[in-house]
Amino acid sequence: MINKVAIIMGSENDLSVMQHAAEALKAFEVAFEMTIVSAHRTPERMRTYAMEAKSRGIKVIIAGAGGAAHLPGMVAAYTTLPVIGVPVKSSNSIDGWDSVLSILQMPGGVPVATVALNGAKNAGILAAQILATQDEELSKKLEVYKKKMADDVMNAADAMQPKSVKIA
Repeated sequence: MINKVAIIMGSENDLSVMQHAAEALKAFEVAFEMTIVSAHRTPERMRTYAMEAKSRGIKVIIAGAGGAAHLPGMVAAYTTLPVIGVPVKSSNSIDGWDSVLSILQMPGGVPVATVALNGAKNAGILAAQILATQDEELSKKLEVYKKKMADDVMNAADAMQPKSVKIA
């Protein structure tokens, strides 16, 4: 099976957040690979990984990083594939804002889709939605998922409604 999504992160410390992207992709039966690619500590690996991803069958890259969070933007500079950035609140972070702004504020011409701080689950879902534009079976799985979310909300709302109230 060809890996369709790459999940990369700047360090092993990001795995507790980035595993949520993997779980989302597994739920939709989307093939993926996951590895560590540091923009600062292994820049040549990052460049090679980004430049070769398309030829390996990758369709979307999810890149998580904390602190200065250069990984998503630098990967986007080396590929034409869609890149989804996940800002990670790390131990050296300024409450996560440094990561959010580093990924969010990309220069014109080098787009990175950015999800919420520690929002790897949404990154996985967004990657599946991108793939579903060319995959009807995956599109149907996403429709079922969205319907279940709506049903869950309606069931919770119904459970909160009073059954009957007697007014004396």
